[in-house]
Amino acid sequence: MTKPQETEGQSRDTAEVTRDLASRIALAKRGRAVEANRASGGDARQMSGVARGMRIGTEFIAAILVGTGIGYLIDLGLGTSPWGLLTMFLVGFAAGILNVTRTVAQMNAASPPAPASETGTGASGETD
Repeated sequence: MTKPQETEGQSRDTAEVTRDLASRIALAKRGRAVEANRASGGDARQMSGVARGMRIGTEFIAAILVGTGIGYLIDLGLGTSPWGLLTMFLVGFAAGILNVTRTVAQMNAASPPAPASETGTGASGETD
């Protein structure tokens, strides 16, 4: 068996080694944070049109179904036959509109529009 290498000849002291290790850990954490931001923020840019439509439609329908289900349960419990269902259907519809608006705004913020020079329009908005 060989003896471990002695560190007396090295010029680094413990503080330098600790500082170096801390800087490498910080660099790795920053890299991981950048990758996490890229992964979460890039979803809207990488989605196809069908995926975007499915997400928006699913959120809208889910809000309506949840509102209608809650209204139906209110009607069963309180005996207010169609009114709880109708009221909560409208609340679910409004929540669905709100969800769709919020989702579309997030998708638009994640993927900025193309510059005007690429769309072929001039400064006045007319095509040449």
